[in-house]
Amino acid sequence: MKNKNRKLRNAVFIGIAAALLAAALTVPASLRKRDSRSEAGSGERVEGGEIRFGYTTEPATLDPLNASNTADGRSILFNVFEGLVKPDTSGGLEAAIAESYTVEQDALVYVFTLRQGVKFHDGSEVTPEDVEFSLNTAIETKFSGFDRIDTVEITADRKIRIVLKSPDVEYLTNLTVGIVPRNNPDREKRAIGTGPFIIESYSPQHSLVMVKNPNYWQKGIPHLDKVTYVFVADSDALLLALQGGSVDAGSVTGSLLGQLNPDLFTFAATPSNSVQLLALNNAVKPLDDARVRRALNYAVDRQEIIDAAFYGHGEPSGSALIPGLSKYYDPSLKNPYPADLAGAKSLLASAGYADGFSLEITVPSNYSMHVDTAQVIVNQLDKISVAARIKLVDWPTWLSDVYQGRQYEATIISVDAPTISPRGFLARYHSANRSNFMNFTSPAYDRVYDAALTEEGEQKRIELYREAQRILSEEAAAVYIQDIIGFRAFPKNSGGFVSYPLYVLDFAPVYRTM
Repeated sequence: MKNKNRKLRNAVFIGIAAALLAAALTVPASLRKRDSRSEAGSGERVEGGEIRFGYTTEPATLDPLNASNTADGRSILFNVFEGLVKPDTSGGLEAAIAESYTVEQDALVYVFTLRQGVKFHDGSEVTPEDVEFSLNTAIETKFSGFDRIDTVEITADRKIRIVLKSPDVEYLTNLTVGIVPRNNPDREKRAIGTGPFIIESYSPQHSLVMVKNPNYWQKGIPHLDKVTYVFVADSDALLLALQGGSVDAGSVTGSLLGQLNPDLFTFAATPSNSVQLLALNNAVKPLDDARVRRALNYAVDRQEIIDAAFYGHGEPSGSALIPGLSKYYDPSLKNPYPADLAGAKSLLASAGYADGFSLEITVPSNYSMHVDTAQVIVNQLDKISVAARIKLVDWPTWLSDVYQGRQYEATIISVDAPTISPRGFLARYHSANRSNFMNFTSPAYDRVYDAALTEEGEQKRIELYREAQRILSEEAAAVYIQDIIGFRAFPKNSGGFVSYPLYVLDFAPVYRTM
């Protein structure tokens, strides 16, 4: 199979853009009010300027090849590092460090031709040796999906040949991983990429400053001179910062939206492209019993959560996959566990818990939407005699104790995917996956997921991914709630906002206006 395409468009994900447009909610008329000061200006784009963006978490690492980074960390580094290819806003892939490619031997071999003149932030030019080093490092650090690579070779001037262990028609999505210079011994302290922005400084618990890359290979962007991420303790602190003017922009949920002055902000509705869930530790009692996990699913009213914690903005989803990946998403899982308190109590009784049990829900305190969700769920579980209590922890503690240490009973979080692929969401449930923090184990699931990795027929592969989702639902691996519809608040005198079917915030097209 061969495919030559200089724009590197990936047809695998056609249709995602339409799904995202359908998912995005209309902002109420009261929030679309124009600002008289904006009307007095020309509204024309100007080059330069700064945006201070309030952020409630910090990156776990500045190294794009560190597999332990978080979704928020990857969102920031999206502006700093690039791979051989990078995502576009429609769900495809476009040229980045590579300018063209061929897929050969029925998707066993991928050959890339590197773009001429791409420079790292330190001024050095990207070489095939840098790409070879970066990909081999991703293999060594067990970056998601890179265990499928057999060899990485430099075959000719500016050509890289990647040979997989078995054919994989979807493998291109993994090659968005950041390319770094091979002679940088400390990637954590010196974040050197090829992206539109350069990290100028990073002060933990205070700010991260990115400045315009004057040598960026794609001409005409970025427009801003500087983007400053201002780290705040939680969503309440973010709201105060937005209201007080110490930050210009930030991501807010429905509960905070009405507290911002629509004369000063533009609100962009966007899916989070992540799955909000009540994650259950399948290895601890009584959650190791599928009947108990199903009972919790029947007790949790997802629409009530959306109405109470998100002001009605959103749609329930009972799948481990985001609805935006419409080709692979199983629509029958929109509401697989309709609220049924009697059914939930019956399941608990059959499992030996007719009188209920206690449950500790660990929640990262910096995410107000998860805290709000937890409060609703506590009240819902009380109706089936499950005495749930909330344990608030800071973000580093959540990462160390819950995600890495797996020392928890239940937690509320949103999980994303590092690539635009169903695998990014489904891989974490494989019994051998290091990211399986829910300790879910199912031989049937492993078989189906493994089969999807090697299936060349697209329609059969789609059905395998849907079957994997159904197994997770039937086994009640977690309580899946929704892909949160959030809002990004930007200053009125700005524009160029774009969204992706991926958890990223791209500042390259953002600009100020006169």
